[in-house]
Amino acid sequence: MKKFFMVLAAVVAMGFAANAQDDALGLRFGGGNGYGAELSYQKGLGANRLELDLGLSNNSNDNYFHLTGMYQWNWNISGGWNWYVGPGAQLGYCSNHGFGLSVGGQLGIEYKFSIPLMISLDIRPLWNVVRPDNCAVLNRAYGLDGSLSVRYCF
Repeated sequence: MKKFFMVLAAVVAMGFAANAQDDALGLRFGGGNGYGAELSYQKGLGANRLELDLGLSNNSNDNYFHLTGMYQWNWNISGGWNWYVGPGAQLGYCSNHGFGLSVGGQLGIEYKFSIPLMISLDIRPLWNVVRPDNCAVLNRAYGLDGSLSVRYCF
């Protein structure tokens, strides 16, 4: 019986590895405006995808809670290597200061392993269209943030 479950687990694992893995869930470190982390979900849309990130950015004075949506066009480089680019927007709330709105884009490179795991590096330039008064996280009209992401593909 133990052997049966081990064989079944191996078959299921190979099925996950062979799957197209259009969706992914994980963490994006260093993203948003300022420094922070985001819970990141990617929904496959054929050759492209939609990325939604829920995060917290902060500095010594303020916290900025935000939801970011990015549409990404994806291209394969070779094997598990891909690169992507796309537009998007970010809506957030700066503690004790009000709401902010940013628009921008994202450019990145990723590697999908043969197991259901993906890592990526990207940059996300954002123009802070609506900035709450005295919010230290959004103190500039423009920001360029880089991040490292780790996601489980399913």
